[in-house]
Amino acid sequence: LSCGFPGNKELEPLKYTKVAMAASVSRQKVEVCIQGTMSLLSHCLGKGENIALVLRDIGVLLIEGRRVQMRFYYDFLERMSGRRNLERAALKVHQLLKMVVSRVIPIASLTFFGRVIIFP
Repeated sequence: LSCGFPGNKELEPLKYTKVAMAASVSRQKVEVCIQGTMSLLSHCLGKGENIALVLRDIGVLLIEGRRVQMRFYYDFLERMSGRRNLERAALKVHQLLKMVVSRVIPIASLTFFGRVIIFP
């Protein structure tokens, strides 16, 4: 089942079985991991804590107060768009470089204070 939202947007439930197959782990492990992460995120947000959620091989979701920002690893963007397209886009849109984060810098340096959560 999917739920309707204003603007004809729909929310679909996460397909745990597909995620489990892609990650080569059990469905139960996927469900427990995701639910545990969401519970921790909810708890931190409820307390007003800043969060850096590390999404392996994708990037870092930074939540600081009311500001939410996604910073992507360069190699992820390169895989998604191709090296030539990414280089052309970076030359045309300098703001794109602000969305890129290096894998070698400490994640804690991206947030002033708060928690760093690493999503498996």
